[in-house]
Amino acid sequence: MQFKDLLFLLICSVTFAQNTDFPSAKVDEIVSRIQLPVFPSYQINITKLGAKGDSLTNNKIVFDKAMALCKKNNGGTIIVPKGIYKINGPIHFVSNVNLKIEKGAKIKFSDNPDDYLPMVLTSWEGTMVYNYSPLIYAFECENIAITGEGTIDGEGGMTWKSFKSKENEGKNLSREMNHNNVPLKDRKFGKGYFLRPQMIQFFKCKNILVENIRIEDSPFWCLHLLQSQSITVRGISYKSFNYNNDGIDPEYAKDVLIENVTFDNADDNVAIKAGRDDEGRANSATPSENIVIRNCNFKGLHGVVIGSEMSAGVQNVYVENCKTVGYLKRGIYLKTNADRGGFIKNIFVRKIQLDEVEDCIYITANYHGEGSGHQSEISNVSFSDITCNKVSAAGIVIQGFPDKKIKNISLNNIEIKWAKNAISSENAENVLMNEVVIGERATIPSAAK
Repeated sequence: MQFKDLLFLLICSVTFAQNTDFPSAKVDEIVSRIQLPVFPSYQINITKLGAKGDSLTNNKIVFDKAMALCKKNNGGTIIVPKGIYKINGPIHFVSNVNLKIEKGAKIKFSDNPDDYLPMVLTSWEGTMVYNYSPLIYAFECENIAITGEGTIDGEGGMTWKSFKSKENEGKNLSREMNHNNVPLKDRKFGKGYFLRPQMIQFFKCKNILVENIRIEDSPFWCLHLLQSQSITVRGISYKSFNYNNDGIDPEYAKDVLIENVTFDNADDNVAIKAGRDDEGRANSATPSENIVIRNCNFKGLHGVVIGSEMSAGVQNVYVENCKTVGYLKRGIYLKTNADRGGFIKNIFVRKIQLDEVEDCIYITANYHGEGSGHQSEISNVSFSDITCNKVSAAGIVIQGFPDKKIKNISLNNIEIKWAKNAISSENAENVLMNEVVIGERATIPSAAK
């Protein structure tokens, strides 16, 4: 190595070392520019339109009428009072509407796939397609909200759950279309392809609020924030244990605040994504960025995940003051592979309390050992003030490639009380560790006898 190369490396190392403190000012900037939606004074109670909360009557027409009245009045609040309201089909938002589900109220969707046709433009595991409508769907809307202390039930545990074993043909076809740049108009799925819809999807929307509601029994991902910005999700809770029940999936999303959320779902709690493979890389101008996750209770498969669909890139993610309730497979999980490309950078995680996990911190550029030709850049990742009681596999895992190393990883004040394996770090560069204890803390050395 020449002197100038060594000097450059040292300068980069020092620069990163100086910038590993949690950037609270950046968090404040993001939160301050996120706009909460504002609604006109118009209100409509769905029971005034004939809705029946008897868990049997199909209220689809009533909810459609309420949304149409709001559109006529340039927005407003749809009030769902106490009761169980069956809806055989999706709710499609218009702008400037707050769907307020009051305490004791439940919206219970049907599980008949035909109710979610005709198809709408959506995304499925990182690829744009036409598919069944999400149960609650907003496309190109502004100033929208779902609030209240009520429940949304997706009835995902029977018919929709049975789709999982039949989805491979549709899933593989969608990925082929992605890789071959098939025009969107020809990417039609729906009936016969068994790709389950999301529970709630905001697509190309801005100024969004989801607050205090409870999400149960989703067919697929629970809350999908797709190509949207200026988003606040707070105070919501989950009871959703079907296949692929990710809690919150920001994808190509910008300026997002997720706080005070109580997770209890069967997959990732928060999974930050940014498109898959060729299509994702073509959208590199719109990475997922400026995402704040704080004061949450994790429970499910993984706590916070970035990837694996992240081909447009993920940057500027700030996670703090979160803890687990019970077991997680992995606490913080950054995953990509050589099919993805893109980047993961400027990730800051601090003040995380984990109980029992399989792996505490896991960073891999070789997820599932798949792919070739499009290795991802992973750099500038900082972990600090993290505790964990028990790790059944590895405390810290870092997996890069020999020709594409993971760079600039800072681990500061990490304490793992027990782990089967402490650290596995391969193909990483400039990994800085300070106050890292895995297992029993060492004391002063014993004297020779």
